[in-house]
Amino acid sequence: MLLILLCLFIAIVVVQFLYYVVFFGKFSFAKPQTSTPKRVPISVIVCAKNEEENVKNFVPLLAEQNYPDYEIVLIDDASSDETLEVFEAFEKQYSNVKLVKVENNEAFWGNKKFALTLGIKAAKNEYLLFTDADCYPKSNDWIKEMSAQFTQQKTIVLGYGAYEKIKNSFLNKIIRFETLLTATQYFSWAKLGKPYMGVGRNMAYKREEFFKVRGFMDHMKIRSGDDDLFINQAANAKNTTVCYTPESFTFSKPKTTFKDWFTQKRRHVATAQHYKASDRTQLAIFYATQLLFLILPIILLAFQFQWIIVLSLIGFRYLFAWLSLGFAAGKLKEKDVMYWFPIIEIVLIFTQLNVFITNTFSKPVQWK
Repeated sequence: MLLILLCLFIAIVVVQFLYYVVFFGKFSFAKPQTSTPKRVPISVIVCAKNEEENVKNFVPLLAEQNYPDYEIVLIDDASSDETLEVFEAFEKQYSNVKLVKVENNEAFWGNKKFALTLGIKAAKNEYLLFTDADCYPKSNDWIKEMSAQFTQQKTIVLGYGAYEKIKNSFLNKIIRFETLLTATQYFSWAKLGKPYMGVGRNMAYKREEFFKVRGFMDHMKIRSGDDDLFINQAANAKNTTVCYTPESFTFSKPKTTFKDWFTQKRRHVATAQHYKASDRTQLAIFYATQLLFLILPIILLAFQFQWIIVLSLIGFRYLFAWLSLGFAAGKLKEKDVMYWFPIIEIVLIFTQLNVFITNTFSKPVQWK
């Protein structure tokens, strides 16, 4: 029995090597990205629901972008606070701001996808750049960097949505590590010609891609997934590229309590259950091998079975995983989280297991 477990453990390490070095290495070990400005007309789309304070702070940063031809489409999704009034003030202040007011609709009540659809239809430009109401661009060249990746064939651009750093917060390190790992995954698979998700905090696509798949209609009843479910359906090897220049990043304020972060993760995991079968499979294999990598050596070492081989495999796995994610962290400016890599990874793996079990018995809360 112990021999079988050892063989299984060796197989687990081999699979992890394929993911971290062969698959993720497509992004991790890639050269720094360069860009050539395209200057295509862009519509920046921001959907907000009860985000009064965030939009006060962040919309002016969008209005200060170093780009010659763009508009900002502000969508108020039936907010109950002062978000609409703030948007109306911005519409008067900035000539390139367009306001879309969304009233409650019984068929689509509380559905962000309905609000986004109205905003996309109202945009005057064919090239659309998306971010969330609680996000802001790292630089004034955000639009320039993201739009630079568009070509005649590449009409979907996946960007990086980072989270702010909070000093002396271990939870913050966990959140940013998970964001780094997730980005490494979707950037790598996109480079391999199998894009499966993107984040609404930072993505762009040509409007024709939206209408090719009938917008969000195939998953309108699923409250979340305006970003990753759309990409899962519309993106392919021919039309999708990535943007990871530092000037293209956006930042969001992270959750500050474990409870809030756990709730957020529950929504993300629930949405992933609606990915294509092949994408669900590759994600399941990765996370299953992560969990088994922690459990199997504990059993083997408890019986002191071939402990030299077991410890060698553990060291080898941590070496290649650390190197792969370390190079990715360098590209995404998240190097500090890698100092805590082994501990954060263990916490994250068991948190994900907890999320899966919790979601099995109850549904997570969706769009506000």
